[in-house]
Amino acid sequence: MKRGIYVWMIFMGIAIVTSCNNQSLSDETSNNVAENRIFQKTDGTISLKINKADCYQDAVNPSSNTAEWNIVVSKSGRYDVWLSSATTDTTNLRFDNSVLLSIRDSRLETMPAVNRIVHNSTEVSKPYYQADSFMGSLYIQDTGVYSVQVISDKVLPDDFRSPGSPSNDPTKIVSVSLTPVRH
Repeated sequence: MKRGIYVWMIFMGIAIVTSCNNQSLSDETSNNVAENRIFQKTDGTISLKINKADCYQDAVNPSSNTAEWNIVVSKSGRYDVWLSSATTDTTNLRFDNSVLLSIRDSRLETMPAVNRIVHNSTEVSKPYYQADSFMGSLYIQDTGVYSVQVISDKVLPDDFRSPGSPSNDPTKIVSVSLTPVRH
């Protein structure tokens, strides 16, 4: 009996969920998360920062690490989706798996490649560089509140490290941007 409880406690310890924005998700916090919404800017862009997301890490299968945001879309239309990464190597982002982004029924999945380097970025600090990867475009038909989810092994909050991993990961996702496509 004691052995069963011990095994159950170890399993629960492994399954502990941490948050990218360094808050534990108590019942009170989870209610506030639903109210924490990211609003579309007046120019139509939507900027989603990992440190403002609700994140879930899977120690057994890091490729299912997830970041989630609630966004308020005030302008429907077609959006280009850009993934910004902090990387120490601008020639190889070192993603082990593709990155999946979903908004309602729309899904984009891609293996990030360096499409542009942002010099003098305010989102990353040395020894990192900001590398932006184009994920594709999607159409958001209606205005309203949407849940955005990004799944990748590179969803890594600053306080999360895999056992035995170096203190500085070579690449981690820092943000996702949706920019309106102008006609």
